[in-house]
Amino acid sequence: MLEITGQPRLPDWELHFARRSRGALELFRIPDREFQWSFVRSGGPGGQNVNKVASKAVLRWNLTASPSLPEDVKTRFRAQQRNRITTDGDLIVNSQRYRDQERNKDDCLEKLGAMILQAFVRPKPRKASKPSRASRERRLQVKRRRSKIKKSRRVSPEE
Repeated sequence: MLEITGQPRLPDWELHFARRSRGALELFRIPDREFQWSFVRSGGPGGQNVNKVASKAVLRWNLTASPSLPEDVKTRFRAQQRNRITTDGDLIVNSQRYRDQERNKDDCLEKLGAMILQAFVRPKPRKASKPSRASRERRLQVKRRRSKIKKSRRVSPEE
Protein backbone atom coordinates (compact mmCIF):
# COMPACT_ATOMS: atom_id res chain seq x y z
CA MET A 1 0.00 0.00 0.00
CA LEU A 2 1.47 3.36 -1.02
CA GLU A 3 0.32 6.67 0.28
CA ILE A 4 1.84 10.06 -0.40
CA THR A 5 0.89 12.59 2.22
CA GLY A 6 1.53 16.27 2.67
CA GLN A 7 0.91 19.23 0.43
CA PRO A 8 2.98 19.41 -2.76
CA ARG A 9 4.57 22.77 -2.00
CA LEU A 10 5.35 22.17 1.66
CA PRO A 11 8.63 20.63 2.86
CA ASP A 12 6.92 17.99 5.02
CA TRP A 13 6.26 15.41 2.32
CA GLU A 14 6.43 11.80 3.36
CA LEU A 15 6.09 8.48 1.59
CA HIS A 16 4.22 5.94 3.71
CA PHE A 17 4.46 2.18 3.31
CA ALA A 18 2.88 -0.65 5.21
CA ARG A 19 3.48 -4.39 5.23
CA ARG A 20 2.18 -7.31 7.22
CA SER A 21 4.81 -9.24 9.07
CA ARG A 22 3.79 -12.20 11.22
CA GLY A 23 0.28 -10.82 11.57
CA ALA A 24 1.41 -7.34 12.68
CA LEU A 25 1.21 -4.28 10.48
CA GLU A 26 4.53 -2.47 10.09
CA LEU A 27 4.52 1.16 8.96
CA PHE A 28 7.43 2.87 7.24
CA ARG A 29 7.92 6.54 6.46
CA ILE A 30 10.45 8.26 4.26
CA PRO A 31 10.51 11.98 5.11
CA ASP A 32 11.16 14.53 2.40
CA ARG A 33 14.36 15.70 4.08
CA GLU A 34 16.02 12.48 2.89
CA PHE A 35 15.42 13.48 -0.73
CA GLN A 36 17.55 15.90 -2.74
CA TRP A 37 15.73 17.55 -5.60
CA SER A 38 17.15 19.27 -8.63
CA PHE A 39 15.39 20.60 -11.68
CA VAL A 40 16.89 20.82 -15.16
CA ARG A 41 15.66 21.63 -18.62
CA SER A 42 13.44 18.97 -20.06
CA GLY A 43 13.55 17.64 -23.58
CA GLY A 44 9.87 16.76 -23.75
CA PRO A 45 6.83 18.78 -24.75
CA GLY A 46 6.58 22.48 -24.01
CA GLY A 47 7.10 24.40 -27.23
CA GLN A 48 9.15 27.57 -26.90
CA ASN A 49 8.80 27.41 -23.13
CA VAL A 50 10.92 24.25 -22.96
CA ASN A 51 14.12 26.29 -23.47
CA LYS A 52 13.37 28.64 -20.58
CA VAL A 53 11.93 26.51 -17.78
CA ALA A 54 13.63 23.75 -15.81
CA SER A 55 10.73 21.32 -15.54
CA LYS A 56 12.54 17.96 -15.44
CA ALA A 57 12.65 16.69 -11.85
CA VAL A 58 15.65 14.69 -10.64
CA LEU A 59 15.35 12.93 -7.29
CA ARG A 60 18.45 11.74 -5.42
CA TRP A 61 18.00 9.57 -2.37
CA ASN A 62 20.87 8.14 -0.37
CA LEU A 63 19.63 4.61 0.11
CA THR A 64 22.58 3.40 2.19
CA ALA A 65 22.27 6.23 4.75
CA SER A 66 18.48 6.09 4.96
CA PRO A 67 17.13 4.74 8.26
CA SER A 68 13.59 4.62 6.85
CA LEU A 69 13.64 1.13 5.32
CA PRO A 70 14.54 -2.21 6.90
CA GLU A 71 17.75 -3.90 5.74
CA ASP A 72 16.03 -6.79 3.97
CA VAL A 73 14.02 -4.37 1.83
CA LYS A 74 17.14 -2.30 1.12
CA THR A 75 19.00 -5.41 -0.01
CA ARG A 76 16.23 -6.43 -2.42
CA PHE A 77 15.89 -2.83 -3.59
CA ARG A 78 19.63 -2.63 -4.40
CA ALA A 79 19.42 -5.88 -6.35
CA GLN A 80 16.33 -4.83 -8.31
CA GLN A 81 17.43 -1.25 -9.05
CA ARG A 82 21.20 -1.69 -9.39
CA ASN A 83 21.29 0.32 -12.64
CA ARG A 84 19.77 3.38 -10.95
CA ILE A 85 22.06 3.39 -7.90
CA THR A 86 25.39 5.22 -8.00
CA THR A 87 28.63 3.98 -6.45
CA ASP A 88 27.97 6.35 -3.53
CA GLY A 89 24.68 4.56 -2.81
CA ASP A 90 22.41 7.30 -4.20
CA LEU A 91 19.30 6.29 -6.09
CA ILE A 92 18.51 8.59 -9.01
CA VAL A 93 14.95 8.88 -10.33
CA ASN A 94 13.96 11.46 -12.92
CA SER A 95 10.79 12.49 -14.66
CA GLN A 96 10.13 14.76 -17.59
CA ARG A 97 6.70 13.44 -18.50
CA TYR A 98 4.85 16.68 -17.72
CA ARG A 99 5.40 20.35 -18.49
CA ASP A 100 5.59 21.56 -14.90
CA GLN A 101 7.91 20.81 -12.00
CA GLU A 102 5.32 19.80 -9.44
CA ARG A 103 3.74 17.13 -11.59
CA ASN A 104 7.19 15.77 -12.49
CA LYS A 105 8.09 15.78 -8.80
CA ASP A 106 4.91 13.82 -8.03
CA ASP A 107 5.77 11.43 -10.85
CA CYS A 108 9.24 10.83 -9.36
CA LEU A 109 7.68 10.03 -5.99
CA GLU A 110 5.20 7.66 -7.62
CA LYS A 111 8.03 5.89 -9.46
CA LEU A 112 10.02 5.61 -6.23
CA GLY A 113 6.96 4.31 -4.39
CA ALA A 114 6.39 1.62 -7.02
CA MET A 115 10.05 0.57 -6.81
CA ILE A 116 9.91 0.34 -3.02
CA LEU A 117 6.65 -1.62 -3.08
CA GLN A 118 8.28 -4.07 -5.47
CA ALA A 119 11.19 -4.46 -3.03
CA PHE A 120 8.81 -5.13 -0.13
CA VAL A 121 7.64 -8.36 -1.77
CA ARG A 122 9.68 -11.30 -0.52
CA PRO A 123 10.44 -13.85 -3.24
CA LYS A 124 9.07 -17.31 -2.60
CA PRO A 125 11.85 -19.77 -1.78
CA ARG A 126 12.40 -22.37 -4.47
CA LYS A 127 11.56 -25.90 -3.45
CA ALA A 128 14.00 -28.41 -4.87
CA SER A 129 12.16 -31.07 -6.82
CA LYS A 130 13.24 -34.45 -8.10
CA PRO A 131 12.53 -35.45 -11.70
CA SER A 132 9.92 -38.17 -11.97
CA ARG A 133 10.86 -41.70 -12.97
CA ALA A 134 8.96 -41.39 -16.26
CA SER A 135 10.75 -38.15 -17.18
CA ARG A 136 14.15 -39.74 -16.48
CA GLU A 137 13.26 -42.72 -18.66
CA ARG A 138 12.06 -40.42 -21.50
CA ARG A 139 15.31 -38.46 -21.31
CA LEU A 140 17.41 -41.65 -21.48
CA GLN A 141 15.29 -43.00 -24.34
CA VAL A 142 15.86 -39.78 -26.35
CA LYS A 143 19.59 -40.05 -25.63
CA ARG A 144 19.65 -43.67 -26.88
CA ARG A 145 17.76 -42.68 -30.04
CA ARG A 146 20.21 -39.82 -30.79
CA SER A 147 23.11 -42.16 -30.11
CA LYS A 148 21.79 -44.71 -32.64
CA ILE A 149 21.29 -41.98 -35.28
CA LYS A 150 24.85 -40.73 -34.82
CA LYS A 151 26.25 -44.26 -34.78
CA SER A 152 24.53 -45.01 -38.11
CA ARG A 153 26.28 -41.99 -39.70
CA ARG A 154 29.73 -43.26 -38.87
CA VAL A 155 31.77 -44.75 -41.63
CA SER A 156 33.20 -48.05 -40.55
CA PRO A 157 36.80 -48.61 -41.68
CA GLU A 158 37.02 -51.26 -44.41
CA GLU A 159 39.43 -54.00 -43.62
